[in-house]
Amino acid sequence: MAGARGPIDVEQLATLMRVANWDLRALVERDSALDGMATTFTGVFFSPAGKILLAHTGDSRAYLLRDGAMSRETRDDSFVQLLVDSGVVGQADAASHPQRNVITASLRGSEDDRIAVTERQARHGDRWLLCSDGVSDYVPDDALIDILAAEAPQEAADAVVRLALEAGSRDNVTAVVCDVAEDVALHRRPVFHGAAEDRFSESIADLDANDRGAASA
Repeated sequence: MAGARGPIDVEQLATLMRVANWDLRALVERDSALDGMATTFTGVFFSPAGKILLAHTGDSRAYLLRDGAMSRETRDDSFVQLLVDSGVVGQADAASHPQRNVITASLRGSEDDRIAVTERQARHGDRWLLCSDGVSDYVPDDALIDILAAEAPQEAADAVVRLALEAGSRDNVTAVVCDVAEDVALHRRPVFHGAAEDRFSESIADLDANDRGAASA
């Protein structure tokens, strides 16, 4: 995305996220079966200016592994996080709290939806893990560190998913692992999985056809 549009900054990414949220609303308006649909979002984007842009809303998470130490880079938009912040619930008890899945922010196509976009330094060798709460609620941080430090990106993502399922996760289990590296070709064609694959595959096919037409013109 950044390569197709030139250098992207925090404000431009926030605008793109708002446009995506409007698209979500348009889908709901066209299909009543989607009424009430909402999604959390956590994503990292590379800026040619040498920065990592982190976009987040909801309780999916981003972790950064740097020099062998892992840090959590997002704050959950959740009722339990508010309890933790106020000192009512301890951090150790948050993952097992009965209301841990009550979120306070998401994307649902509304004008008042909010998403945080922040800027991070991009350092060669950094590794990012993006995961759903079906991972973070069931897999302890020390287990994540061991996996991320020992495996290649795809193998690490597979291992994280496998560990969450073995731990009995009863929620969506998704993990994406990516490295900050130099001289790597970027893939501009978006890839969808799950329900999104069926819904958007036709649009991607149209995009590919337009690209071929432009190349031959």
